Amino acid sequence: MAGEFYDRARIFVQAGTGGDGQATFRREKHVPRGGPDGGDGGRGGSIYLVADSHLNTLLAFKERARFKAERGGNGGTAKKHGRNGRDLTIRVPPGTVVRTAIEGETYEVDLDAPGVRLLAARGGKGGLGNTHFASSNHQVPRIAELGQPGEEFELELELKLLADVGLVGFPNAGKSTLISVISAAKPKIAPYPFTTLQPNLGVVAVGDFTFVAADIPGLIEGAHRGAGLGYDFLRHVERTRLLVHVVDAAGVDGRDPLADYHAINAELEQYQPELAERPQIVALNKADLPEAQARIADLRAAIGLPDTMVFTISAATGEGVERLTRQMAALLLDMPAPQRERRDETVTWPVPEIADDLFWIEPDTGGLRVRGRKIERLISMTNFAQPESLMRIQRVLDASGISDALRKAGVREGDSVFIEKAELVWSDEYGG
Repeated sequence: MAGEFYDRARIFVQAGTGGDGQATFRREKHVPRGGPDGGDGGRGGSIYLVADSHLNTLLAFKERARFKAERGGNGGTAKKHGRNGRDLTIRVPPGTVVRTAIEGETYEVDLDAPGVRLLAARGGKGGLGNTHFASSNHQVPRIAELGQPGEEFELELELKLLADVGLVGFPNAGKSTLISVISAAKPKIAPYPFTTLQPNLGVVAVGDFTFVAADIPGLIEGAHRGAGLGYDFLRHVERTRLLVHVVDAAGVDGRDPLADYHAINAELEQYQPELAERPQIVALNKADLPEAQARIADLRAAIGLPDTMVFTISAATGEGVERLTRQMAALLLDMPAPQRERRDETVTWPVPEIADDLFWIEPDTGGLRVRGRKIERLISMTNFAQPESLMRIQRVLDASGISDALRKAGVREGDSVFIEKAELVWSDEYGG
């Protein structure tokens, strides 16, 4: 696998703010008192994450971790609508799990197939121009909305490999050598534990059939609890369809091959019980060494699997490797095809639906805070430099029942009422 494998990243995304609406009036010859003609602002650009089959690492995010979409254009005179901001698409490898926190809850989306697209941050709405505020008894409205801020989130990206075959085993069992023999992968190989600190991917060809194998870095006892690099290694096993358990049959490091075999299987089961049920081929490696030759018969008997699932190999010399890869291919061909075909669909964060006009009041330092999607959106789009905007807020607070709720919550003259980023001062005379 060319380049560095990079399987975790944290990025910040900020969708575009909507354009501002305009408070302008028609100016025409022979029409001295033209009506309102301020146009609406354009929508801010949204940010999407899309699974791209040409990528297999999150390395790009090592250099760039902040993304911002384009702002919407402001409205113009003559009811001209502002230009919508361009959406921003961020490409990630298939198999990327995206997580974020929204209102204190963590949500995740799995981009498990090429083409799946996540609307990660929604662009803000454009502000309304003053044409929307004209009525029979208010024909000259000097009010327009600001653009709504775009959503912004910190995203955690985690790549779980989409390999067909996962090579597992203790450090130094020979997995890196094996994947270098059966594919074009060029992993670093050296005679010490934890040579491999990141998975290596390789494409294996058996006749006209090809599949992807991943050398999962060596596990240690306690990996399911996070010991060593346990979680970092084990999560890459989850999506493999077939496991090849590479065992150092020679016990080169003074280890007991049979104990190692059972220890790795125990770690897989404790991490995720269904992994213990996954089809597994055992490859008794280093058969070119006399120590292995003396143990192989006993190991095969103790493991107790059919001969079609236990292979004696030497990754170093190539002995038995072709038979092993043919069996890998045969088993994969008999399994259900993985659902990795392109799937062009757009998904959103699985946040529970909340009524738009729902609100609640909670204590805040120095006063009371009003929360609710609709009222917070209104405040974020209010131009407080326009006196008519304050009157509009008052009307909304009264009509929505928020004013009455604040009174019941004990608000008093001069108290601060916080809504979104605004601080309002309560007045009994005006009700807010």
